[in-house]
Amino acid sequence: MRKQEIEELIRLVEESGINELEVSHGRKRIRISKGGSALFHGVAAGQPPAPAPHPSPQVAGSEDDAGEAGGEEKLASNLKQIKSPMVGTFYRAPAPGSEPFAEIGQTVAVGQTVCIVEAMKLMNEIGSDFNGVIRRVLTENGQPVEYGQPLFLIETK
Repeated sequence: MRKQEIEELIRLVEESGINELEVSHGRKRIRISKGGSALFHGVAAGQPPAPAPHPSPQVAGSEDDAGEAGGEEKLASNLKQIKSPMVGTFYRAPAPGSEPFAEIGQTVAVGQTVCIVEAMKLMNEIGSDFNGVIRRVLTENGQPVEYGQPLFLIETK
């Protein structure tokens, strides 16, 4: 995140009724609290992701999970999820009628923008955390998303 983006987030918190805001982008996270201090730090690569507030959507159609019992499906080891770093509205393209940032079957690189999550009137570009090929888009364009909600399935090499 650039300094100007951080300053804009600070202004939004100060001017709104929000007491605290946390935003993640890739491996970086910032938390801004009224009456507190702003923290900006990287997350260690081995640190587990924060739990999603609700169960993740199930992924169907993989040969690896076809025979599993118990109803809970597991992702193949080469399939990774790009998750929403915030609550907001999911958009696949930069503007209505524009080409999507990423399509199924497209190869993406770490940091490459794959979608936008709009939060508090800010358009936040969401980058891929992995090198690989997009295999599924798990959210419909224009739909609300929760923190930690899977947005894409990426097949890594």
